[in-house]
Amino acid sequence: MSIPLADIVSALTSELRLGEIPDYPGAVNGLQLANGGSVTRVAAAVDACLPVVREAVASGADLLLVHHGLFWSGAQPVTGAVYEKLKLALDANLALFSAHIPLDVHPTLGNNARLAAALGLGDCEPFFDWKGIRLGLRAAVDLDRDELVERVAAATGAGVHLCPGGPGRVRSVGLVTGGAGSEVAAMAATGIDTFITGEGPHWSYTAAEELGLNVIYGGHYATETFGVKALAEWLEARYGLPWSFIDHPTGL
Repeated sequence: MSIPLADIVSALTSELRLGEIPDYPGAVNGLQLANGGSVTRVAAAVDACLPVVREAVASGADLLLVHHGLFWSGAQPVTGAVYEKLKLALDANLALFSAHIPLDVHPTLGNNARLAAALGLGDCEPFFDWKGIRLGLRAAVDLDRDELVERVAAATGAGVHLCPGGPGRVRSVGLVTGGAGSEVAAMAATGIDTFITGEGPHWSYTAAEELGLNVIYGGHYATETFGVKALAEWLEARYGLPWSFIDHPTGL
């Protein structure tokens, strides 16, 4: 089965509301690298790094979906690994589509939504204002803190680091996947007692202790594998395209 790349890009752009949702300049959401015009197999990964591109090509994919695209470091000379990555993709007719914040915040396919569901948080509401959107999810719960940590570890399959700055019985959880740990003060100001994110700077731990906030650091990579998988599943359901996930964890 072969699906026009233009049809897939149009569907993804509409579903993810790429034109409406703000992001960082380096995100460059959408189609970042074209191919000959059709797609028969999809690969999904968190990062558009050279090892991932190599594996995508080896898998026979002609579309790679990623969360962190090609341009996070800004304009760079097309030499070394940058050249190798682009040449490999172009020679193999591999297109690349990236979605960052739009995939984080999608109400059903997003990293936040899928991680919250995996944790069994129940009904969640969008929270935490950022550039005119709500960047995370919030839920009322009644859980032992250690149980919640175990749920995060089970959902991500990765190591979890806890800052036990808040109560042992969790009543209100805020969740923002990825690298939102620097926002601990703003999170505490929302009234939550426990914040789940991927990673944060060193000082976020001691700040959270002083603020009386639990922080569960689930890993930047580990908390952001959910969205690209969901997006690939969505394409499979819509177009019948087979897909695979390329796991390339950073441990961060």
